Amino acid sequence: MTPRHRPAGTGTPLPSTRPAALPLSLLAARTTLLGPTRAPRRRPAVAGTLLLSLLAACTTLLGPAAGASSAADYRYWSFWKGGPDGWAYQQVGPAGNVPADGAVDGWRFVLSPDGGQDTPRPGPAPDFAAVCGGTAAAGGHKRVAVVLDFGTAQDAPSGEQPPAARSLCASVPTAANSAEVLAAVAAPLRYDSGAMLCAISGYPHAGCGEQVAAGAGAKAAGGSGGGGSGDGGPDLGLFAGVGAVVLLGAGAVWQARRRRAR
Repeated sequence: MTPRHRPAGTGTPLPSTRPAALPLSLLAARTTLLGPTRAPRRRPAVAGTLLLSLLAACTTLLGPAAGASSAADYRYWSFWKGGPDGWAYQQVGPAGNVPADGAVDGWRFVLSPDGGQDTPRPGPAPDFAAVCGGTAAAGGHKRVAVVLDFGTAQDAPSGEQPPAARSLCASVPTAANSAEVLAAVAAPLRYDSGAMLCAISGYPHAGCGEQVAAGAGAKAAGGSGGGGSGDGGPDLGLFAGVGAVVLLGAGAVWQARRRRAR
C-alpha cells in the first residue's frame, strides 16, 4: 500500500508544515521585551455567587410567609380520644368508633386546618373517674365520659359566643357508637346532608365545616389594632430583613468589582 503522506512513486518526503524553532537568542530577546508568558487570570465569579446566595436568602425568608398566605382553616368539631397520656386525634368518625366502658370521648370546636398537627385539643383533661365516678354501672350498659370544649371567641362564627366547656357521663347500651354516646348527653345535634357533624348542643347555630381564610381568627381577636397582619401576608419586619440582605449583597458585589479593577 502506498503511504498517504508521500507522493506515489517517489521517496521524497513532503515538506513539513511546522514552523522552525526560534534560535535561543531570539527567545531571550522576546522574553526581555515582552516579559515572561503568563497564563490568563481567571476572575472568580464572585458576583454570580453572591447573587445566588441573595436569591436563596430571599426564598428562605419569603417561603414560609407565602405558604401561610395561601393556607386555609376550617371551622368544625374535632373528635378526640382520651387516655393516660392526654388527648389523641381520632382517626375514625363517631359513627365508626365504639368506645368501651370507661372510655373518654372528647370534642373541641376549632378554627384550624382539618386534622392538622396544630389542631387545639380539648381543654379539660380526660379523667373518667372525675366525670363518671358517681354514675353506677347498669346491666347491658356502659359508661363513657364525654368532654365538650366549645372553643374560644376567636374560633366562633360571627355573632356567636361559645358556651363554657363541660364534661358529662353517658350511660348507653354496650354496642353504642360515639355518635350515639354524644346524642345521649349533648342534644340537639345537627348534621349536614353528608352526615358531617355541624353542631353539638345547638352550637354553632349556623355553618358546617366552612373554609375560612388563614389568620381570620387572629384578625378578629386583634381588631384594627391587633398584633397580626391584616391579610396574612409578609409583615414589615420581613420586608426590612429582605432589604438588609439586598444592601449587603450589593455592597459585596461593588467591593468585588473594585478589587478586579485594580
